Amino acid sequence: MKHLSILSEEDDDPMLSAVNLVDVFLVLVVALLTAVALQQQQADNTTVIKRPGEPDMEIIVRKDGKEIKYKGNGGSSEGQGVRAGVAYQLKDGNIIYVPEAKP
Repeated sequence: MKHLSILSEEDDDPMLSAVNLVDVFLVLVVALLTAVALQQQQADNTTVIKRPGEPDMEIIVRKDGKEIKYKGNGGSSEGQGVRAGVAYQLKDGNIIYVPEAKP
């Protein structure tokens, strides 16, 4: 009667171990590439400010695959709005905006 043994002496081929390791690494690489691709899709909403504080400052907003650009006109925007409230900076660096009551 012949017995079936899982750990037989004949199955000690070192190349089988190397092939199995390559397979495991290929699966890990595919999983990491998939995770990176999903991360790139989720980071679709971004805001980029080019040359902040300069007269020719540009703000680029990417939201849901659409890109909107806002460009400075080189001047000040003084006098083009009304006071809407007051902002206070706390000791920990947080800024709190307090809207003013409308008359």
